[in-house]
Amino acid sequence: MSVYDQLQALNIQLPAAAVPAAAYVPFVQTGNLVFLSGHIAKKEGQVWAGQLGANISTEEGKQAARAVAIDLLGTLQVACGGALNRVQRIIKVMSLVNSTPSFTEQHLVTNGCSS
Repeated sequence: MSVYDQLQALNIQLPAAAVPAAAYVPFVQTGNLVFLSGHIAKKEGQVWAGQLGANISTEEGKQAARAVAIDLLGTLQVACGGALNRVQRIIKVMSLVNSTPSFTEQHLVTNGCSS
């Protein structure tokens, strides 16, 4: 099954790559590796802001992480010349979770990006 078949089965439509809001590039390719710049969570086109453990639940955090993953795939598709099937493996995912000092479920939030 191709990545596009999998996306369709999950009812996921990749967004257009976001235009950088500052002086950075959305991705850099070196050899066979592509490095993506950071992305922020968006909900209905707006920045999805809040703090886990204060005003965002773990489940909402997982949904936000999933939204970031979908945006990352949109950027990766552009980096790969429109052909995600060229991607053989995701090597690393780095997740930054804005949370209160007492919040301990960052790993569950990050799972929303990889599941």
